[in-house]
Amino acid sequence: MAVYKIDDKNELYYEYVRPKDRGCTCVFVNALTGDVSAWNGSIGESLKKNNDGYLVFNFRGQTNSKFEADLNLSAELIVKDLVDLINFLKPENIVLVGLSIGGLYAAMSLFNGIQAKGLVLINTLRKPSERLNWINNAMANAVKFGGTSLILDMTLPVVASPKFLSKMRQNALNYENYLGLDDYNGISKLMHGGFTTNWNFDWSKLDLPVLVLTGHFDKVFRIEEDINDLIKNIKNVKRIEVPECGHLIPLEDPELFSYHLNAFIISLKQ
Repeated sequence: MAVYKIDDKNELYYEYVRPKDRGCTCVFVNALTGDVSAWNGSIGESLKKNNDGYLVFNFRGQTNSKFEADLNLSAELIVKDLVDLINFLKPENIVLVGLSIGGLYAAMSLFNGIQAKGLVLINTLRKPSERLNWINNAMANAVKFGGTSLILDMTLPVVASPKFLSKMRQNALNYENYLGLDDYNGISKLMHGGFTTNWNFDWSKLDLPVLVLTGHFDKVFRIEEDINDLIKNIKNVKRIEVPECGHLIPLEDPELFSYHLNAFIISLKQ
């Protein structure tokens, strides 16, 4: 197990596969309740077939990454960890890929010294609103009562495709899985740390190719008029609508996601 040691109480779990023949390195940035397993299976294998590589890591607070108990797992901290890990490993020909809030963290890293050939935003674009604050606060409260299992059971029907629901059904809706998390649990701290994220990001400052993927079954975070408004500010952007999926495109249909990702990488190499 590879870890980037920050100090005696803090470290990041990561997996790193170097590209071949000057290929690209996809640096994947999780959602707050995410994990490297979203990326290192068939998506990672698809990259390797094209001589590309990948770097996946778990935030402090996620599986196998250590954190100091009284630390605030803020947006600023996560972005700093991302930047420090990249500077430590020095992957070549970086393509940043972020899911949900992870896309915003990836974009923020570009203004903290990271050089990248491209950026992929997966259901990231949204505007700050009272509605968004309400959803985030309600989820942070719910995790105290029933953990991530409760959050998934409540939100999947309105963020994911029916096909993905069928796949998840066998292990879902089991009351025994609802185990509350205290305030010192990593996921709980990450969700509260997410409140520090500033969604008023100036997308017009991006000066690299950007791929925006939007899943239509996402009925929670996908506000089409907001996306239409925000995407106008991105200079070099390709937008792909994904009606087959919802919020979790890499998990719902990794083969389809790999198809779009690999096509984007090929365009960057030309």
